[in-house]
Amino acid sequence: MPIRATEAARPVGLLAGSGRFPIAFAEKAREVGLPVVCVGLVGIAAPELKPLVHRFHWAGPVQIGRMIRLFKREGVQRLVMAGKVPKADLMHKPWRILTLRPDLRALRLWYFRRRNDNRDDALLLAVIDEFAADGLTFESALTLCPELLVRPGVLTQRFPTASEEADIAFGWTLAREMGRLDVGQSVAVKDRAVLSVEAIEGTDKAILRAGELCRAGGFTVIKVAKPKQDMRFDVPTVGCDTIETLHRAGGRVLAVEADRTIFLDQAEAVALADRYGLTVVALAEPKAA
Repeated sequence: MPIRATEAARPVGLLAGSGRFPIAFAEKAREVGLPVVCVGLVGIAAPELKPLVHRFHWAGPVQIGRMIRLFKREGVQRLVMAGKVPKADLMHKPWRILTLRPDLRALRLWYFRRRNDNRDDALLLAVIDEFAADGLTFESALTLCPELLVRPGVLTQRFPTASEEADIAFGWTLAREMGRLDVGQSVAVKDRAVLSVEAIEGTDKAILRAGELCRAGGFTVIKVAKPKQDMRFDVPTVGCDTIETLHRAGGRVLAVEADRTIFLDQAEAVALADRYGLTVVALAEPKAA
């Protein structure tokens, strides 16, 4: 059953990564009177979450047993995950066993219960199954705050040129295919040539890499959902940081998928894009090149 304010007697769990999304969810839950029990990932989640939720706990990013115990102790049955988790820092950190200190549940999941596939969907679905074994069900945070999904339209004062529209259409197909392969959700394009493809590093670093390779600037970034996007996790997200990164890298256009992309602090981000002379457009499908 989707999260509803009328079920305020039961707390909802929030497994919080980095960024504004967990904060936005906590603020909306507080506004509608829904108590939230938050488990923040140590070194990743924002401490600003603490005063926004009913109960707050810290857990290491690979302490799955501790997370489950905390949520069950607080009477949580339904929970959401929100925010980024730096996969590269976790998976490819030197001496990760010693520095991350995974608990027995995490070790058992990693070595015995997951599929031999470390792409985002495979890992997160394995985590969801592990929680489900203890009666904890993940739902989409967007059932409580669907207004975070961006609506179709050109959001800025500047409209894309015909050349930029052709780049959007060209990059859209590529970004969709990268999503289908569960590699990444963003590509940067100029003159129908790919500058960078997002992988484990995340969107911002992919944009910066495009800027390094395109000194002339003026490139287009396309970010879309996966063809079979699970809205419980890894929903494409943009915000003020994305606009700042695009400007710093010398990009000109950000195109995102309407109704399937989270746009955090949209009014502030669009105002920032207008100040920099950038274009932000949300599309269901791009115009044909």
